[in-house]
Amino acid sequence: MQRNKQMAMGRKKFNMDPKKGIQFLIDCSLLKNTSDDIARFLYKGEGLNKTAIGDYLGERDDFNIEVLHAFLQLHEFSDLNLVQALRQFLWSFRLPGEAQKIDRMMEAFAQRYCRCNPGVFQSTDTCYVLSFAVIMLNTSLHNPNVKDKPSVQRFTAMNRGINDGGDLPDELLRNLFESIKNEPFKIPEDDGNDLTHTFFNPDREGWLLKLGGGRVKTWKRRWFILTDNCLYYFEFTTDKEPRGIIPLENLSIREVDDSKKPNCFELFIPDHRDQVIKACKTEADGRVVEGNHTFYRISAPTAEEKDEWINSINILRVSAAEPPLARTPSTRCWPLAKRRFPP
Repeated sequence: MQRNKQMAMGRKKFNMDPKKGIQFLIDCSLLKNTSDDIARFLYKGEGLNKTAIGDYLGERDDFNIEVLHAFLQLHEFSDLNLVQALRQFLWSFRLPGEAQKIDRMMEAFAQRYCRCNPGVFQSTDTCYVLSFAVIMLNTSLHNPNVKDKPSVQRFTAMNRGINDGGDLPDELLRNLFESIKNEPFKIPEDDGNDLTHTFFNPDREGWLLKLGGGRVKTWKRRWFILTDNCLYYFEFTTDKEPRGIIPLENLSIREVDDSKKPNCFELFIPDHRDQVIKACKTEADGRVVEGNHTFYRISAPTAEEKDEWINSINILRVSAAEPPLARTPSTRCWPLAKRRFPP
């Protein structure tokens, strides 16, 4: 159970910062520090944000490039035409927006495709250039902002002379064009953005009041979930996405008296009272922004629930702070249900 919680935390860290997430999993002995093991982890992709996978694979560090090539070794492109192979490859992550990252990824893709299909192209450079052309064709044909849609004749003409100075067969180019025209590349869902899997077995959950961090201090009722060393809060229990996430790393907790609300406790940074806590929240218009709290003040419905929340948070913080080998599995019986929706 402890291992599963560490893995869930590592995935969450990866989705926020891929390199830190990988390092966390290595430190917890959940991943080997090898390109092959990390590539298998990314290829499986369970609970990982597809955008974060693409960003990690596109980095120019030598080790990241090794992981990219190992990742491609897990793809089998034999007897697939170029569009079929690209569909498979681009489904396993989200292509980053940075041109240099795309360049590195497509170069590695071309090398792998040509090894799986010797003789199809004169060189990997041909495959590389044509792969770029196919991706651009997909954008031109299916982006509604592009008014001047290319024809098959224009696509064929644009790719003259790319086969080591020679031309590729017209039939090959026409088939690629028709395939993209009839079915655009599908963009994979960002599994790591759907946090439902995170809340399968929370350490604690319930309604609490949270003091807002704006200029007008108002108390708002929120549904809180404690899991994986983070505190999530939702406006409604049926929401799939949290309104805010408070990582508990480096935070302390204490009871406080408040003249307006009973049963209060605070999360704060010890010895740095004026420092803004690293957290995030979702605005009403859907934008995700950094929080502006130097402390989080929370009110529980009863004194007993306040003590239970403080105790649960302290247990989770201590467990997360211990070295992996020093931790012992919890004996708590976890409820075999997803989030409970109270009336």
